[in-house]
Formats: sequence, structure tokens, C-alpha cells
Amino acid sequence: MFASPASATTAINTITPLAADEFEEIVLLGVPLWGWQIALAALGVLALVLLARSIWNPTQKSLRAWALGNIAVNAGIAVTGATVRVTSSGLGCSEWPKCTPDSFVPIDTGHAALNAAIEFGNRTLTFLVLAVAVITLVAVLRSTPRRRDLFRLAVIIPFGVLGQGVVGGITVWTDLHPASVATHFLLSMVMVFITVALYVRLQEPEGKPQVCVGPMLHAVSVGLVVVGFLLLIAGTVVTGTGPHGGDAAAPRWDLDLPAITRVHSALGWLVLLGSVAATAIAFRGGASRIARTSSAALLVIVALQGVLGYTQYALELPEALVVLHVLGSALTWIAISRLYFATTRLVPPEAELSAAADRAGERSSV
Repeated sequence: MFASPASATTAINTITPLAADEFEEIVLLGVPLWGWQIALAALGVLALVLLARSIWNPTQKSLRAWALGNIAVNAGIAVTGATVRVTSSGLGCSEWPKCTPDSFVPIDTGHAALNAAIEFGNRTLTFLVLAVAVITLVAVLRSTPRRRDLFRLAVIIPFGVLGQGVVGGITVWTDLHPASVATHFLLSMVMVFITVALYVRLQEPEGKPQVCVGPMLHAVSVGLVVVGFLLLIAGTVVTGTGPHGGDAAAPRWDLDLPAITRVHSALGWLVLLGSVAATAIAFRGGASRIARTSSAALLVIVALQGVLGYTQYALELPEALVVLHVLGSALTWIAISRLYFATTRLVPPEAELSAAADRAGERSSV
């Protein structure tokens, strides 16, 4: 989160196109690797469908489980996307929605079979993400009483996943232009925010959101959402300028990498300071248990992400640490989102009227 190596230009120059004799096909037990990927994706969707039978009459517990699953798969596909990028597999399927002009599966892609398999595997995961979103929407619709606020959140998620697929197609059509790659990642983070909202609001009654902590802690949580998203944006700019473009021929932004890395680092420090402030205010101000837990968890995650960022800097962006860094970014954003929603709570209309009546009674007795 906080840093990237200044030697990125050198790293870019070390990436060379694949030679023609590297276009091998990976076969396991007589079946191409892409065949196994399709089978696994189909089994995953089938498992979800079988599990979905239990949500035809959903319980509060099952609804929360599916909402939590949405958080996991939307964050997870951002991490697998980073794997595609660092392995230079972004154009392992050169077309969209097909993999090649003549096939929906990776056959004669012009890339190494492993690169094609990684990119195709990431594409098939979209069906898993979409299946979880649709199942959750069905569960929300089947829940009693039916809530319009939960429906609005649940219906956004599958359309967001479909939007992700379209942005992914644009990314391929633009040969992995860093602007489209950045949009792809940031849309995933927007979806993560919405899925966290659904998960939290499922545990509350229908009503209007009201601040349930001190004004200072709520203000800090709002600031963390803003600065946290700016941090994600800055990270995509660093990525679009650095060495891991997803393919040797992918365009890069011609920016001053050390300068934008310092901006990214400064935003990371701001998030860390905000996390420290939120934790101190939550514990000293008598905030709710969930607010205290959320702030402390955010502080720990941001600190670990910072250590990881500086380790990347020292080791000159090893691929494994890049993927871990993206995972850390997703976890940081989840923690920021959770803290924000811990500072507000839905209050039913009748409870709001009762509180207003109590306040009026207190004033009249003075």
C-alpha cells in the first residue's frame, strides 16, 4: 500500500515476449487444463445451486452467510486478477467474450498455455461471483418480511458483476490499457463496499440510518472512506506505471513512478493515522463493541499492509508479494467499510417516534 520500487523501469525492460516454441499445451490425465477449469467452474456453480435450495425459505443466518460470500468472491476476484497481471497472462485470451476469434476456450491463443489457462480461469470465476450474487438476491426476495432497502442493495450486486464483465472485455479490447485495468479493480472495490453494506444491514431492522457513535468517530470513519478510496486510486496509478502490466506489449503510463509512489505512500500514512485516531476515540469514548472491534481490526490490517508495501519496495516487486499486496488492499477496504457502517445503525420509525416523544417529554418537564 505504501510503496513500490523505484527500479520499475529496469523491471519493465526485463520482460520479453514469449518465443514461439513456448506455446505448449498443458494436459492433465489426457484433458487440457482449460477443460479442467471449465469442469471445476461448472461444479462450483452446481454446488451453489444445490446450496441455494436451502435459501428458498431463508433464515437470518443463511442470509448473512450469503452476504458474507458476496464480500469474499468480489474481493477474491480482484486478487485473482492481480495474479493474471503479475504472470503476464492478461492477453492469454486475446478476445472477449470469446477467448480467441474462433473459440470460447483457449485453443491456439498465441500465448503459452499456462498464461491462457490463468486468464481463462479468471474469466470463469466471474460465473461463480455472479451465481453468489443471484442466489443472494433470490434469498432477499424470499425473506419475510420483504425489505426494500435490502432488495435495493441485493439487486445492485449482480448488475455490478455483469458490469465487471463488460469492463473486463474493454480491458482486453484496449490491450490492457492501464485506465481500463484500474477501472476494473476499482469497480470491484465499489462492489465490496456494497456487499459489506448488505451484510451489516441484514443484521439490523428496517429503518433510517442514524449515527450511533460520537460525532468525531463518525467523521473519522467518513474521512477514512474518502482517503481509503483515493489510496486505491493511487495504487492503480502506480500499477499502471510499474512493471506488472499483464502482458509484455501492454501500454504503460509515462509518469514519474517515484513521485506517484510517494503520493500513494502519503495516502497510506493518512489511512494509518486515521486508523489510530479511530481506535483511540472508539476505546476512550465508550463506543459500541462492534465499533471498537472494527477500528482495532482496521489498525492491525493497515499496519501489516504498510510493512508489506515497504517489503515490496526493498525486494523490487516480487510477483507473490504483489498479489499479497492486492489482497491486503482488499482487506483494508473491507475493514474501512465495516468501520463506517459500524458508526451508523438503522432505526425503525416507531423507535424514532418513541425517542422523539421522550425528548419532548423531557423538555416539557423542565
